[in-house]
Amino acid sequence: MNVTWLDIAGLALIQSPVYRDARGFFVERFKEQALAEHGLRVRFIQDNHSRSLPRVLRGLHYQTNPSQGKLVSVIRGRVWDVAVDIRPDSPTFGNHFAAELSDENGLAMWIPAGFAHGFCVLGDESADLLYKVDAPYQPRGEGGLFWADPALAIPWPIAHPIVSPRDAQLGTLADYLQASRAA
Repeated sequence: MNVTWLDIAGLALIQSPVYRDARGFFVERFKEQALAEHGLRVRFIQDNHSRSLPRVLRGLHYQTNPSQGKLVSVIRGRVWDVAVDIRPDSPTFGNHFAAELSDENGLAMWIPAGFAHGFCVLGDESADLLYKVDAPYQPRGEGGLFWADPALAIPWPIAHPIVSPRDAQLGTLADYLQASRAA
């Protein structure tokens, strides 16, 4: 397992070896000791599994009170996975990182608390995401950013995504910053 710490503090891309043969493949999606050896020491309390149809875009979501970190991997299909730094005092506030995660490439992304997360499904098949979280879900703390906010300049690789009515109404990064300063 290889952990690459990215230019946005706290964010990491994790590459797990994929063992292939004529029958298929095997990959370890999570290995506590290996991650700890790379400085990622986290206690996960819950696993979540979601399925999304082709061209679906979900996000950009975050949670506060408690903030939630997540280890995201894809167990079926392919997604363009995006993390946005929403820590107001961070020197990389508003910056994002994106990568293709798939069931076969062995990549996962560690998204710490203080980030918004979203993804879109690539290709013609559904995608299943597995994400381990380090804090319980709290509906009162959920929020989000508008996926197409020009201030974020995220290069989503699909045209005309399928977006939920809720996600279509999310606020901008400027709205988020204003609300966080008022709190």
